[in-house]
Amino acid sequence: MKVLFVFGGLPHYYNAILNRLNNVPNLEIEVIVPTAKSSTVGAGVHQSEKGISFKVHRLEEYSTILKKPFFKGIQSKIKEINPDAVVVGWPYIIFFWCNPFLRSFLRRNNIKLICKEIPFNIPKYDDILSGKEIAYFEENSYSKVPKSKTQLKLLGILYKGYFNLADAHVNYVDSAFEILGSYGVPKEKIFITYNSIDTDALLKEIANAERKPLKKTVLHVGRLIKWKKVDLLIRAHVELVRKHPDAELQIIGDGPEMTALKKLAEELGISKNVNFLGKIYDAELGKYFLGSSVYVLAGMGGLSINEAMCYSLPVVVAECDGTEKKLLRDGFNGKYFISDDHKDLANQIDFVISNDERNVELGKNSLSIIKNEINVNTVIKGYLDAFNFVTQNKNKLSM
Repeated sequence: MKVLFVFGGLPHYYNAILNRLNNVPNLEIEVIVPTAKSSTVGAGVHQSEKGISFKVHRLEEYSTILKKPFFKGIQSKIKEINPDAVVVGWPYIIFFWCNPFLRSFLRRNNIKLICKEIPFNIPKYDDILSGKEIAYFEENSYSKVPKSKTQLKLLGILYKGYFNLADAHVNYVDSAFEILGSYGVPKEKIFITYNSIDTDALLKEIANAERKPLKKTVLHVGRLIKWKKVDLLIRAHVELVRKHPDAELQIIGDGPEMTALKKLAEELGISKNVNFLGKIYDAELGKYFLGSSVYVLAGMGGLSINEAMCYSLPVVVAECDGTEKKLLRDGFNGKYFISDDHKDLANQIDFVISNDERNVELGKNSLSIIKNEINVNTVIKGYLDAFNFVTQNKNKLSM
């Protein structure tokens, strides 16, 4: 079976998932990405072709009448590749629905369409009909945008159209059943993969790693953009330092907010307690996980939680991208804090780092969840279930 993924780029963390899929017996993965950097990929997202085992095709992107990108010559390329299924997400899937010639081509060639969506950013159909404000996460911004009745109606038609065009859906949160179901997508077409890095590879890599003596070190890893809310974490650290003068905040990542965040730390008088370390990847990054006592995600995100838990770290989060609901059990492997409340964030971090024995136990529980519940194997199984469903494969794909 051959499956073609259509993406805006090659993020390093997802390459590992595609490699694992490509290693499944009787399954071949190929990918279409733009020839140049796409506007669909955020600033600072680390892309790489290092170590990939799947075939990559590059096509030129162009801006469509909807002011969203699509690929030139994609129909000819799909014909050349001749896949059994195409996996595609926003915004490219819009044009599979809008283009009747492309839809007809897929039907004639019995090529199944699988929608890969991030459903936490999708409103339920009833909310669109009721005129409710819609939350949008754009690059380095977050806003709730009121729409006119006409705009909402068009948005509802768009979502309902391409959701029901797809032969199956792969999503990483359970709320997909409720959200996609509100648009009339049957439950049997929805497959939950959850979200994960290649936990098998990472756990093997750190199996013999030595954790440094426990210190009151708070770690954040991610792009420095507004909806990561690193400013909230810095404000919380002011409160934390009042109780723990030796507490350190390690901020790994880069982005458009770097200058503003450094200025904020200076204005709040905690520059000596906050370290901006820039971009760090791979083995060097592991040293910082091993040297920290808690991982904190103050805003949106997800995969960094999985990575921290692989290193046996407790985690503190609020509302993220939905993955946290499966990963964090309050008081078991970390703490939830009240969204946008820096004082409550400080209190929950304090709970995690103020007792060494409790800290170690919370970290052990994090690792247990990764090993036994949410890991790369749950992701692979979700995809294989979707692939088997759309092709009705007599020789079922399995790990």
